[in-house]
Amino acid sequence: MKHCLAVAACLLLLFATGCSTSHRVEVAPVEVKPIHITIDVNVRVDRALDDFFSDIDTAPAQPEATNAK
Repeated sequence: MKHCLAVAACLLLLFATGCSTSHRVEVAPVEVKPIHITIDVNVRVDRALDDFFSDIDTAPAQPEATNAK
């Protein structure tokens, strides 16, 4: 019985040391670079064209010709 208890204690000690792990991780310094953002200017050009041609959009739908009766 004492022999069985000693074997169980040795096995428990082996399992306990097998479960304890330690890892060493080295982290390199992180380099932070500036971020360059490119904005699409199509919206600005589209609005400018809408403003430029707004008089065509507000023109009357009927023809202005005098001979079109």
